[in-house]
Amino acid sequence: MNESAKNTFTLELGAAAPDFRLPATDGKSYALADFADAKALVVFFTCNHCPYVTNSDEGTRRTAERFATQGVRFAGINSNSENTYADDSFPHMVERMKQHHFPWTYLRDEGQDVARAYGALRTPHFYVFDDRRKLVYTGRGTDSPRDPAKVTTNDLVNALEDHLACRAIRTPKTNPIGCNVKWEGKDAHWMPAEACDLV
Repeated sequence: MNESAKNTFTLELGAAAPDFRLPATDGKSYALADFADAKALVVFFTCNHCPYVTNSDEGTRRTAERFATQGVRFAGINSNSENTYADDSFPHMVERMKQHHFPWTYLRDEGQDVARAYGALRTPHFYVFDDRRKLVYTGRGTDSPRDPAKVTTNDLVNALEDHLACRAIRTPKTNPIGCNVKWEGKDAHWMPAEACDLV
């Protein structure tokens, strides 16, 4: 696939974080500006049911907790169609947060406009933005989200370490690993024609 085609769906490095206003499981709604105090912001597309998410959530928790003291905040966004997977409904999101108390804001993108704006490919798909909300990393969290025992590389941790140390990020772009986003009115495995691997 040619380079111009790669640039048509997912945000490119250096791109500004698209704004949003979405309801969260805590009963509030959040816009990008509500994270203005973050030295770095991790926006990640996630859900309730995908095994790549559920098996890696504890690893993501450890990462979020580790970097919280350095001013990093995490915003998880569930854009999946509940008509494809009923478990991805907002009430199930609320229940999941009550059960697990994850250290991130959990947002519902029911209309899927935010997923389109960011070019979310899979769950999970991570985006790291600097203090000016420019994209410095996009892709996977680790190289084995479904089986954490087999993780050899934690790209999200590496990206945050490098960025906070003012170093060039060693691998700023990777392919997200997980289930595809479940798009409303489409087959469960459908992906937009312009969506493709990042590397």
